[in-house]
Order: sequence, then structure tokens, then C-alpha cells
Amino acid sequence: MILRPGADDIRLIAFYLGKVLLGLGIVILLPAAVALLAQEWNAASAFVIGASLCIIIGSLSDARFRTRRALTWAHGMVIVALAWLIGAVFAAIPMYLSGRFSDPLAALFEGMSGLTTTGMSVIHDLDHTPLSEDLYRHLLQFAGGQGIVIVVLSLFAAGGARIATLYVSEARDERILPNFIRTSRFIFMVAGTFLVLGTSALFVALLGAGFAPARALYHAINLFFASFDTGGFSVMQSSIVYYHSLSVELVVMVLMLAGTLSFGLHFALWNGDPRSVLKHLETRTFAVTSTLFFIAVSFGLLRAGTYDSTEALFRKGFFTLVSAVSSTGHQVNVGDTYLTDWGVLAPAAIVGAMAIGGMASSTAGGIKLIRIGIAFKTLVHDIKRILLPESALVVTTYHAGKRHTLRDDTARAATTILLLFVVTHLLGAIVGLLYGQYDITQTLFESVSVGSNIGVSIGVVSPEMPRGLMATYIVMMWLGRLEYVAVFALIGYLFSLARGKARA
Repeated sequence: MILRPGADDIRLIAFYLGKVLLGLGIVILLPAAVALLAQEWNAASAFVIGASLCIIIGSLSDARFRTRRALTWAHGMVIVALAWLIGAVFAAIPMYLSGRFSDPLAALFEGMSGLTTTGMSVIHDLDHTPLSEDLYRHLLQFAGGQGIVIVVLSLFAAGGARIATLYVSEARDERILPNFIRTSRFIFMVAGTFLVLGTSALFVALLGAGFAPARALYHAINLFFASFDTGGFSVMQSSIVYYHSLSVELVVMVLMLAGTLSFGLHFALWNGDPRSVLKHLETRTFAVTSTLFFIAVSFGLLRAGTYDSTEALFRKGFFTLVSAVSSTGHQVNVGDTYLTDWGVLAPAAIVGAMAIGGMASSTAGGIKLIRIGIAFKTLVHDIKRILLPESALVVTTYHAGKRHTLRDDTARAATTILLLFVVTHLLGAIVGLLYGQYDITQTLFESVSVGSNIGVSIGVVSPEMPRGLMATYIVMMWLGRLEYVAVFALIGYLFSLARGKARA
């Protein structure tokens, strides 16, 4: 029997959603201040309105629904699923008011793309976007990359015991430290350290590329947010091509790789334990898959005659591969280049890399390397069971922070999520085909990029794209970021509200 959620359940969910809006309102205040200082009055008014709505509604929710009731797993899943939807809606308000988007749906697409660190953009006239609006788009990536709930945990939570479920529900299953609050603050400490180091390195590289100091600092900050948080938004329409600098590309690649590492591996490196990193299943899976993909990309590009020098293969092929496997989406090629100049094998390898994505409990998207590693371990395990005598006891282990024994439920969960991603990618490609404007190569490439929160575009996503396809991509970004479970929990919760039995 399904029990219908009661008034106390709704009150609890509304209370924590209010906390999320308060956190988002604080994020919006920073570009609002920049807009006022830069005398960007239109942008300033849009940000003030957006921040005010978030803070007012969040404050009213905090006052009206305040509770100390403990969260269940169902509550946590529902809160997280709704938080990412509501967060994207409210994040889109300043964007729509800026006048740089065709309609509210396009602004919602941009908000969801920023928070999920997808990095696809449908903004008009990106090259002339005001400073504060650029900063805002990149700040959304930072908030989304660390996790909306992580921001709330760090800013508002008094203790971790009642809200640990929110951390796990946000597709983060790695508790680095015993306390979830300390874990979330460690994540911010890592991000803050890379902010200082990464921005400084980018600043020096941009100075070397001929940028004036003020402009170099502005681009360095935005490039850091887009790279470390694997978001991929750009200050300029031409993305990384705009800089024409090998030094900038090298720093960006390092930041993309740092962003795709799980925070558990950052913790191991932080504490001087590189052996734990090298033994980790995700590290080994990353090394093997990336090597195979790079061989395929290089062979495909050489066979197609696209590039004929080591430097070109590195700056175009290898950079694009790193951008794909890290789920960042920075581009050093014009979108239709993948269709017209790269042949067949190289784009196929990029699609495979985008589908897998980065590591679990990181800022990266995709199926995740841990699931690919577990799926491979499961295959080897099953082959051993077939080949060995029936009386043999087959035990398969893997290292992920510590030594684990491969269990049926772990293998089943990894395979299920993998299949859900594949089905979503195929459905997204089919929806694109229904419009008759694109071929299967374009729609499949774009669908995998969107559904895995990558952001490398072959040219389908644009301000003029069909609105039905845009809405489909919004849902796919949401599903991909939350890895389905929280969304399915929300659907079940809504069903129980509509059809469940009233509590006695």
C-alpha cells in the first residue's frame, strides 16, 4: 500500500527548497554588485529582481515552514530533484530580463545548462555580453559544479546528521570525511585553492597572449569557473579558439582534468597518498579508456587527412578529447568541423568519450568511469564463473578508496544507470530526427553531449533551434545531472500524492 505524503512532508520539502532559493539569491547578488560597479544598469536591475525574488521566497519559506524534523531518503530525493528544477527556473529570471534570450524557454535552457555544468548556450550576441552577465553564467557553473545542495550545506546547515541524505541524493555517494558538513567544506576548500592557482596561471598565460591586465583577469576568472567546474561556458562565441594560445590551452587542460577527478582522489592527493589514486578503479579505467579513445581520434584524423602535424593533433584532437572525457565542452573547432572534416572514426571516439564522462563525486557528468569499470569487472567475473568449475568460489574485488568486493546489487545498479543513459541518448537523437532538419550523426552527437552534461556541440543547439527539441534537452540535462534516481523518486512521490492511501 502506498501512503500519501502528509502536510508535514510537504512542509519539510518546502522548508529545504526555501534554503536552496536563499543560496541561489546570494549567488545572484555578486553579479548584481558587479553590474552596479560597472554601471550596467539593465543587468543590475535584472539581477536585483532575481535575487530579491529568491531571497524573499526563501525567507518566507524559512519562517513559514521551519522544522527540525529528520529527513528520510524519500524526502532527500524529492528535495534534490525539485531543487534543480526550481533552481534553474529562478536562475533563468535575470537571464530572461536581460533581453538576450528569445523567450523564457531559452532562458530556462541557459539556466539549466549552467547549473548542470553542461555549457550549451542559446544566448544572443555572446561576444558583446556585459561583464556582469558573463560572470553570472559562469558562477552558475560553479554553484552547480559543487552542487546546489553542497552550497546550502556550507552556508546554512547547523549539523550534518539530518541532511546527509541530501548529499547522497545529489548523485554524490562519497563521504570524504566522517561529517557531511566537513566533507562539503573540504570540497569548497579544494575549489578555492584551485581558484587561486588556476586563475593566477591563466592570468599569466593571457598576459603572454597579449591581453591587458584587467581584461586578462576577467577572462582568467571566467575560464577557471568554466574549466574546473567542467561547465564549458565561454566569454566569446569562438570558445578557446579565441585565445590562440598554447599556454592558455595547457592550463585549461590541467584544470579540466582536475575538475574531472573525484573529490575523494583530491583528498588522497591532499594528504600525500598517490598510491591510493593509482590503485583506484576510476583512475585505471580513465587511463585505459582515454588512451584507446586518443588512438582512435588520432588514427581517424590522420586517415581523414584533417591534420598532419603532431602539434595540430595535440591542440585539436587531444584537447577535444580531454574536453569530452572531462565533460567540460570547451571547443577548439567550429561545430560543423566534426561533421565535415573529421571523418567518421574520430567523431565516433569523441561521442564514446562524452558518453562515459568523468569520475563519480566530481564536477563532471556522463555515465561515470566507476560504472564503466564495474561493468567491465562484472563481465570478467561472469566469464570466470562460466569457465571455472561449478564448485569454484569466484570473488572479484576492486579498489575505490578502499578494497571492495563486487556484489550483485552494485553490478546491477551500475548496469541499470548505464542503460538508462544509453536509452536517453537514443531517445534524444530520435526527437531531433523527427524535426527533419538534422541527420542521425548530428542528433546523436548532440544528444550524447547534452544528456551527459558535456557541452561539445556539433551545431544543433542554437538560439533558433526547435523549441520542442530545446525542451527535450532541458529534461535530458536535468536527468543526466541527477543520474535518474532522484527524478524517479520525485515521480513516485507525485504518484503517491495523487493515488496513495491517506494516512490513518
